[in-house]
Amino acid sequence: MLRPRRRLLLAIIGGLAAAVAVAVVPALVRPARGPGGGPPPGATVLENLDVYGSVPPFSLVDRSGRTVSRDDLRGTVWVTNFIYTECTETCPTQSLQLARLHGEFADASDLRLVSITVDPGRDTPEVLARYAERHGADPHRWLFLTGDKRDIHCLARGLRLSVVDPADATPPACDGSAARLSALALAWLAPGPALATHGSQGLVMHSARLVLVDRAGRIRAYHLATEADSLERLRPNLEALLAGR
Repeated sequence: MLRPRRRLLLAIIGGLAAAVAVAVVPALVRPARGPGGGPPPGATVLENLDVYGSVPPFSLVDRSGRTVSRDDLRGTVWVTNFIYTECTETCPTQSLQLARLHGEFADASDLRLVSITVDPGRDTPEVLARYAERHGADPHRWLFLTGDKRDIHCLARGLRLSVVDPADATPPACDGSAARLSALALAWLAPGPALATHGSQGLVMHSARLVLVDRAGRIRAYHLATEADSLERLRPNLEALLAGR
C-alpha cells in the first residue's frame, strides 16, 4: 500500500496534469486554418478519404458479454469512437452524432458503429447495456465495448488517438517491443495524431474524433464530433465506402 504522503503527492501530480491538459490540449486539437478559414496550403485534411494506417489487432467484450475482435468487423464499414458513461463533456455529443448515423443509415446492413469505453473499471457490460438502451442502439449495428484498460488505451493509440487518465501514476507502455520500432518510425510520415480533449471533471482525457474504417480494416478518415464542418464530410465519406468506392 502507498504511504499517505506518497498518495497525496500522486494526487497533486495527477491534478496538475489534468489542469494543464484542460488548458492546453483543447487548443491543440483545433485544426489549423489558413486564409479564409480553410486548411493552410499543403496541410493534411484528415476528413479527406485516404489511408492513414490499419486498425491494430484487438479483443474486447461487447455489452452482451460476447468477445469482439478486429476480425469480427472485417468486411464491414465502421465508425469507432472512445467515450465513457460518466463523461459530461464531449461524450454526449459523440453519442448523439452516432445515434443520428444509426438512424440515417438504418438500411446499411454492413455498417457498424463501435463505441469503446476508456473507463472500463466502471463501464462493465451491464453499465454499457444501460447506456446503449438510452440511445436506442441496435445491439447488432451499434456495439459498445469494454475490456482490459491497457488494451483499450493501446488500441486508441494504435488508432492515433490520445487517451490520458491522470489517476495513472504510470501510463501503460504500448510500444515496448523492438519489433514495433519500425512501425513507430513510419508513423512520423503520416498525419499527426488526433490529440485529446478533456473528459468529465478531468477524470479521463480522450479524443473526440470519430474514426472511419473500411472493410479491410484500414483507417480512411477522422472526423471531429464537435465540429459541424467535419461531420458534414463524414456522410459522403461513409456513402463512398459503403458503395465500394
